[in-house]
Amino acid sequence: MIYALLGIAAALCAFIQWGDEIPVPHGDVNKKEAKYEHKVQKQEEKEKYERSVMNRNPSGYMTVEEYELLSAPKDRMTMEIQVPKTPTPADMVYVPQPAYKIIRYNDPPGSPDLAISKSIYQTRQKNAQGIVSPDFTKLVYPSVYYYPNSGSTACDLFLINLEEAKSNMDKILTANVIHRISDPIMSTEKLNDNYYTFRTLTPVDFSSDGTKLLVKEKIGNTKDGMWKTTPYVYDFETKVSYSLEDVRNTISYFWKTTRGLNLVDKRWDVYPLGFSEEFPDTVIVNALAYTGNSPVNLGIWAISAKGEDPRLVSLRNIEVPISMNGFKLIKEGVMPPSVTEREEKFQKKIEKQNAKQKKLEEKAELKELKKSYKAKIKEMDAEFRESQKDYNLRHRINGSTTGNESVEKYKQIKAEQEFKKQQKLEKQHEKELKLLEKERLKEEKLNNKKNKE
Repeated sequence: MIYALLGIAAALCAFIQWGDEIPVPHGDVNKKEAKYEHKVQKQEEKEKYERSVMNRNPSGYMTVEEYELLSAPKDRMTMEIQVPKTPTPADMVYVPQPAYKIIRYNDPPGSPDLAISKSIYQTRQKNAQGIVSPDFTKLVYPSVYYYPNSGSTACDLFLINLEEAKSNMDKILTANVIHRISDPIMSTEKLNDNYYTFRTLTPVDFSSDGTKLLVKEKIGNTKDGMWKTTPYVYDFETKVSYSLEDVRNTISYFWKTTRGLNLVDKRWDVYPLGFSEEFPDTVIVNALAYTGNSPVNLGIWAISAKGEDPRLVSLRNIEVPISMNGFKLIKEGVMPPSVTEREEKFQKKIEKQNAKQKKLEEKAELKELKKSYKAKIKEMDAEFRESQKDYNLRHRINGSTTGNESVEKYKQIKAEQEFKKQQKLEKQHEKELKLLEKERLKEEKLNNKKNKE
């Protein structure tokens, strides 16, 4: 008996000591769980809203998916390029802005040449001046590469399609290498095993219709001078380049057979002048030999744009009509201070308006994000209240009825609630219609009164 009493006392002591840690159900567990889930969902929606506010300007506070989406490669051909402008330091009132002018590229005929400055030894690459087509849709420019291991150079010719819906001046000023076609339209030999050898491609001129481009490839040695010039014609429609090497062979053959002069033993070269004005698909070249103190004229020759039918035009140094079709951009002094200052004031005004507009847009965007967030929370709260009411209704019915009676009673009550809800919506709709009709009659009355006056 004593041992039994001692066991009961020990059990009571254990209950008093550990009873607070025993989970005792309090209230409806299902309702508490639903309330907790609702709270978590609202917190997730809040974090989503805060993240959308921060990610208007990309930052490190983002998910991996959002980062990958923002860091995806962009189409460089669609990137917008601004007209270059000389930066103005803060402590200076006036900085001369260069004025530009569009002039003919091949003027005088055959004059375009590519000069390689000493800076290429440090930069290893140089983009030379481009030539613009007659219709201002294309720009072609050469890019020269320097190989320090052999002191030699090579060259590529690239094409940039100019932007539409701009003035001719802005088309050229905004032409950027980022918009160039990836593959060059023409290239020289890239082997650099011959020391101090240079190979360059110089655009001479476009054809009158802009579908063809005359290019001269110059090969030489920085220690020995010029070796050889070969004309080429690139066809933009077929994307094929035609070598005009036959004109060199014809010149050499002519002088050997008619005058006994072997040009292989002499230093001589050809100079492409451009496309003939009379025959647009014909290229005119001039040949010169360096046999003494002054160059000797070897005649003016013609060849078709496809490298066919080379022929002599004249042995005398006569003027042959050459068309000048391409354009280039040059600097023409500087803009007057008054113009620059006026543009600066106008630009500041535009920037101020843009900043104001941007601020308004950001404010409207933030307002819209907050409105959307609040609407979502309101919708979630309404759904939660509705689910809780529905749960309470089921719980109440299950406690007072059994079997199929509870299901039938639940359906009946829900139908009554839906009917009352529909009636309420219809009354609200009728009220809105009456207000609209009242406003319409009021406006109609005011219009009639104005018409009578």
